[in-house]
Amino acid sequence: MPDLPAEESDAHDDEPLLEHGVGPWRGELPSNPRFDPELLANGDRRNVIDRYRYWTVEAIVADLDQRRHPFSVAVENWQHDFNIGSIVRTANAFAAETVHIVGRKRWNKRGAMVTDRYQHVLHHDGVDGLIDWARGSGAAIVAVDNVRGSVPIEDFDWPERCVLVFGQEGPGLTDAALAAADAVVDIAQYGSTRSMNAGAAAAIAMHSWVLRHGLPRR
Repeated sequence: MPDLPAEESDAHDDEPLLEHGVGPWRGELPSNPRFDPELLANGDRRNVIDRYRYWTVEAIVADLDQRRHPFSVAVENWQHDFNIGSIVRTANAFAAETVHIVGRKRWNKRGAMVTDRYQHVLHHDGVDGLIDWARGSGAAIVAVDNVRGSVPIEDFDWPERCVLVFGQEGPGLTDAALAAADAVVDIAQYGSTRSMNAGAAAAIAMHSWVLRHGLPRR
């Protein structure tokens, strides 16, 4: 299934100019094709780690593809959830293999801070499409929701290859997504609220997987 076309997504502003980064390249220009001539000439203020300064988007994606983790993330998007951008940004930070948008194609990209340019994002019209992808790629489906019968994430033995599925803010996962799951995990809460922010829950769950199977830091 192809990456989500830009024209079918919410438009976002061009990458914001941040205070950090580097100015124009000094000295003899490098000849390696991974470097972007425009960035070399004007400087690189993008939201990327120093390793990728001056690199083209294509070169960054190709390098990430060599070391992405074997977990993916899926988000049900039936009500135009504003947390999806944040989830995409976190998936990029933890080098997730793919982000899946289930339901509506359009999603608000502002929270992604342009990290969707470096992250593989796929769309499925419904849960059945995600199930087909998971079964075809050998990925276990792990739903993250605080429902009856769920397993505490703190005690869960994460499968190495899996897709973490998250629901909408408020209603949580649909019955179809829960029924398709090979496991359902919840995050321990100790306050009065029934649920936490979906973006925060996704970050906790992804980091839980990383603690079990993550690659050593560079």
